[in-house]
Amino acid sequence: MRWWSGAWMIAGIVVLAACGTSAGGGSTGPASSSGSSSARPSATAPTGAPASPSGPGPSKSATAPSAPAGHCAAGHAEISVAPGDAVAQRLCVRPGTVVSLVLRPRTDDKRWEGVNTSAPALVVASGWRLDADGTAHAALRCAGTRGGEAVVTALAKAPDVAGAARTAFTLHVSVVPYTTQG
Repeated sequence: MRWWSGAWMIAGIVVLAACGTSAGGGSTGPASSSGSSSARPSATAPTGAPASPSGPGPSKSATAPSAPAGHCAAGHAEISVAPGDAVAQRLCVRPGTVVSLVLRPRTDDKRWEGVNTSAPALVVASGWRLDADGTAHAALRCAGTRGGEAVVTALAKAPDVAGAARTAFTLHVSVVPYTTQG
């Protein structure tokens, strides 16, 4: 690699880092209390979405239901759903974002069974795992360039009861593409 290629790469990294801490970005603002799941963007991908405080209190929403595109998660986000949280949440993400969905153990007799998506071309659910304590994990991979909306449903069922699993949690994912300048 030539020296000037390295210089351009370093300049690009500096610009991207500066964009993450610009006005409206960063994660220093208060979290919206309109929802009850928590989203924690990774340190390597500043999103503008407020990070939720850790602690035993009720969890906070990643974004307000009508969040502007500047507050959409990008890169990586985590949604954690605990018993007593709302059964429907909204999340705004940028294309290419990977959302880690963590479903805490249920307090009723039901167990998490799986995750479905209404638009598999937009949001792909993969990596389903159920831990021994009842915690379920799934990765939601958003399309790399497309925008749109998908409904992700988490199913639960009592293990000793016949019949199909029913929707126990719904996540409305809005994929908002980056604006192009031209």
